[in-house]
Order: sequence, then structure tokens, then C-alpha cells
Amino acid sequence: MADPKIVKIEIHEYAFELHDLGKDYNGFNLVYEPGATLPSGGHILRILTDAGVVGEYAGGSSTDYATLPRFVDYLIGRSALERERIYTDVKRALRQVARIGMAPVDVALWDLAGKYYDAPIYKLLGGYKESVPCYASTYHGDEQPDGLSSPEAYADFAEQCLEMGYPAFKVHGWGQAPIAQEIANVHAVGQRVGGKMDLMLDPACEYITFGDALKVGWACDEERFFWYEDPYRDGGISQFAHRKLRQLIRTPLLMTEHVRTLEPHIDFAIADATDFVRGDVGYDGITGVIKVAYACEALGIDIEFHGPGPAQRQCMAAVRNTNYYELGLIHPKAPASHNPHLFAGDYSDALDAIDGRGHVPVPQGPGLGVEIDWDWVEKHRTGLVTYP
Repeated sequence: MADPKIVKIEIHEYAFELHDLGKDYNGFNLVYEPGATLPSGGHILRILTDAGVVGEYAGGSSTDYATLPRFVDYLIGRSALERERIYTDVKRALRQVARIGMAPVDVALWDLAGKYYDAPIYKLLGGYKESVPCYASTYHGDEQPDGLSSPEAYADFAEQCLEMGYPAFKVHGWGQAPIAQEIANVHAVGQRVGGKMDLMLDPACEYITFGDALKVGWACDEERFFWYEDPYRDGGISQFAHRKLRQLIRTPLLMTEHVRTLEPHIDFAIADATDFVRGDVGYDGITGVIKVAYACEALGIDIEFHGPGPAQRQCMAAVRNTNYYELGLIHPKAPASHNPHLFAGDYSDALDAIDGRGHVPVPQGPGLGVEIDWDWVEKHRTGLVTYP
């Protein structure tokens, strides 16, 4: 039987509102803001074939889809099952634009393959896990009296998550906060729940200087944090700087969220610039992050997948050397940062999505394992682009 050929590609845009959320000082980070309404939106990529099988991916930014015209003609008429060939060809084609735009196509092709073979993606990858353990990943700190506005509030929320069954908790601190406040936050959370759950810190490249990152790293050492992620304003890309940081602190680093494709990830590890390696389905697709996972396994280290979503769960279910699923962003008062209406059924990445062990299930349907709620999408659609 001939392989299904790609005959059409659709990009659906939609809009919705997030409630009780706003932006912080620079307009980049989401923070709790009671009573506020924040306009939001998203994209869905559909790849249609001559066999009637359709691959879908709900994700990607407008920047990702801006590169699609550069290679869409290459995709039309090609076998939808040749993911490796497509990945490597598109990787070359996008080399001058930081390889932005590879991921949505790759994930949609994996979804298509799962539907074609009537199996979830993790089974196609040889996976075996049916659920994955989570860490609670917080919003950035805010200035609300009932929010994450103090070290004590973070410690309270960590304790709440521990009582709910979460085995791990990750702090995203404030934007532009005094370093003394960030250090106090590490100690407050560590002293409240340290030894009872794994703790992580992700400043999201907020700290201004190497010295700031070092001071907070020493606090993480004292509280035995499990990892320290993207600490300061190099943007998470300097191998030399993070090798120096590793020489001066004991807490393991988790880097490479902000580099793309296999080679820079592994260069970071070989340069002794990270301990854990970050893999991002939204940047490198499933093909890309699985390459990173296997390379990490060869080095004897772990990959940690960035962000929540069906694709991340499918990948984690197929990988031995990984520890936690990032459930978030979450907050004691604000809704989760994902779109709660996008998927039909009971799929959720909200605070209460975990079971008693602190796990979430791996979707068992074909492909990504979830179905998009097209009735909701059609009511909220703001645009549709098709190729050809």
C-alpha cells in the first residue's frame, strides 16, 4: 500500500480570554491579577493526506507559522510518513532563521502516523509508561495580597501542592525583585517542604548579573534544590558562563531550553555547562527531542521536557532517562495557563489534574491521544490559512 501523501495544510487561528491574569513589569510574564481579563489565542496545524488521514497539532506561535511559506511547497505531495527525511531537510532549509517553525509540522506528522497505525505516539516510540509524575510549576511572583507575593506565600503553596500529592515543586520567582527576596524565597520553600518533595528554581533568565545568579545558587545549595534553571540574563545560551557557575555551586543546573536542535544541546552537556538537559517539543518537535533524549542517555544524564501538553506526555512515556512532567503554569488562585477548552474529553493540565500519586495519565488514543474540540474552535476561530 502506498504511503499517504500530503495534499493540503491548514492553519487555524483562534482567540479566547484568560481571567484573573495579567502581565508583569515588562509585559512578558503571566502573573495573577484578580478581576483582570487577558486576551489570548493560539494556532492549530492540520496536515491532510490523500488517504484521508489527518495530523493535527494545537500549538506554535505566529513566529513559527511565519516560516511555513519557506518550505510548504516542499511538503505538498511528499509522503507523510517520512518524518526523518522531512525533519532533516527542513532543518537545513531553516538554518538562517534559527530553525524556527520545524516543530509544529513534525508533531502533526507524528499525530498523523499514530492515526495511520492506530496507536498512540509513545507506542510507536517503543514506550511503556501509562502515567508520568509531575512537578507543580508556578506562575511568576505577583504583588497581590492573596497571591504569590512573598516567600511565605510560596512556601504555603508548596505545602498545599505537597498535600495534594505532588512529588516536586518549581518556583518561578519575581521580575526585578531584590536578590535578597529571591534568596529568602528559596529558604522559605526549602525549610517548609525540603526533604519532603524535590524542589526546583527557574528564574527564567531574570537575574541581571552572574553575581546575582551565584548568590541565589548558594541558597539553593543550602536547601538541596534538585535543579537550578536558566538563572540570568545571558538568555540561557552561554556555555562558558554556566560552566563557571557549575564550578562555584553544587546544585545541578538544567539548561538548553533556549537552544534548538540536537547539536547545541549536546554541546552544552559536553562542555560541562549543564547537568540536566532541557528538551522542548514546541521548539524541536518530537523527532528532535527524542534525538536529544537518546544522546543524553548515551552520556548517562537525564532530559527534562519543557512545558505541559499531550506531545510532552507521549514523549515522556517513551523515555527512560527523565524525571518529571511540568504541570503548569499554576497558582493557588489563578487558573492554569493552558486553554481549558481546546481538547474534548477530560484532558487537563490544571492544578488538580494529578492523581493520588502525583501523576497524570498518558493519553491512549491514536496519535497524540486527544481530540480537539472543533465545535469550540469554530466558535472562536479568527483566521484560516490553507496551502496550496
